[in-house]
Amino acid sequence: MPSPRTRTISSWHNEEAGRTGDAVRVPRSIGLDAVAILGSRSGAVLEDPLAASLYWFIPQGASAEWDVPNTRALEQGAHLFIPPVRRTKGPGSHWRICPGEGAWVTEPAALRAALLDAFGPALAMEEAE
Repeated sequence: MPSPRTRTISSWHNEEAGRTGDAVRVPRSIGLDAVAILGSRSGAVLEDPLAASLYWFIPQGASAEWDVPNTRALEQGAHLFIPPVRRTKGPGSHWRICPGEGAWVTEPAALRAALLDAFGPALAMEEAE
């Protein structure tokens, strides 16, 4: 998901959602289960301990169709502070799953299914209605 970026401290950069891809914010408690469910199907995952959230990157434009309750698709204009590629521990934002060569993006359908599984039967039943 490389793009023009604003440099910040220590190789961090400020990335605008929607410029080269979209992002989805998920509560950490559910996101950790979704990471396990997705396994190798997951792209990069950013963890922000201050917001108690995980962020997945999805293809550009996919956020327009995003409809998973209790999650938020970041629209163009929202910003994420992206840490250096191999920063895997805090303090502050770090990678739960580091981005690889071209492996930033998670397929939206797989992420949606993993999140619905992680939220459990009550939400899955609600979605089926």
